[in-house]
Amino acid sequence: MKVRFLITGLVFLGSVCALWVTTRSIGADQPFPATSFRIDSSQSKFMVHASRGGLAWFKGHSHHIAVRDFDGTAELTLDALNPASLQMTVRANSLEETDPVFTPLQKQIIKKELDELVLETAKYPEITFKSTSVKGSLVQGRFDVRITGDLTLHGVTRQITIPATVTVEGNTLRAVGKFEIDRKDFNVNATNAFHGLVRVKHDMKFEFDIVAKRVN
Repeated sequence: MKVRFLITGLVFLGSVCALWVTTRSIGADQPFPATSFRIDSSQSKFMVHASRGGLAWFKGHSHHIAVRDFDGTAELTLDALNPASLQMTVRANSLEETDPVFTPLQKQIIKKELDELVLETAKYPEITFKSTSVKGSLVQGRFDVRITGDLTLHGVTRQITIPATVTVEGNTLRAVGKFEIDRKDFNVNATNAFHGLVRVKHDMKFEFDIVAKRVN
C-alpha cells in the first residue's frame, strides 16, 4: 500500500512539473507587450550646445540652439524594459539660436547660415534617429538606459549611443539625458561665408528632456 501511494505521489509531482515547464516555455516564446508613447514636442526640450571658435570678438561665447520641431515614438515594456525602441525625426530647418549674447539681427544671420551652409536644410530636410538596441536596468522606479541606434544627419548615417534616464508616471513617459557627436563625422562644417557667425569646435553636445504621451 505504501509503495502504491509513493508511486501515485511521484506521478502527480511529475505531472505538475511537466505542466510548469510547458507553461514557462510558452511564456518564453511570447515577448512581453510593449507600451507605445508619442513624443510631445510642445512639452519637451531639445538643445544643441556648441563651443565657438574663430572670430576673436565672439571668443568664449557658445551657441545654444533649440530644436523646435520634432516628433517620434518610443516603446517600452513597463515591467521588463525590453522590448524597447525609439524613433525620432527632427525638421532640420527648425533649429534656431537662443543665446541672449547674440542680437536679434545676429540670430537671423546664424539661422540663415545654419539653413543654407551648415545643415543645408533644403537638401537634407530631416535629421533622424532609429534605435537598434536598448540596454539598461530598472532602479527605484526609473530606467537607466543606453540607447544605441543610427543617427542620420546631413545625409550621413552613423551609429551612436545615447544614455538616458526614463520614468513613466501614468500615461506620461519622460526621458532626460545628454550625448555628444563630432560634427566632422557627419560632414557638418563651420561657415566662412556671410558673417561667419557659425564657427564652432568639433564636439557638439546635445541635451534633452523629452515628454511622450501613451497611445496604447
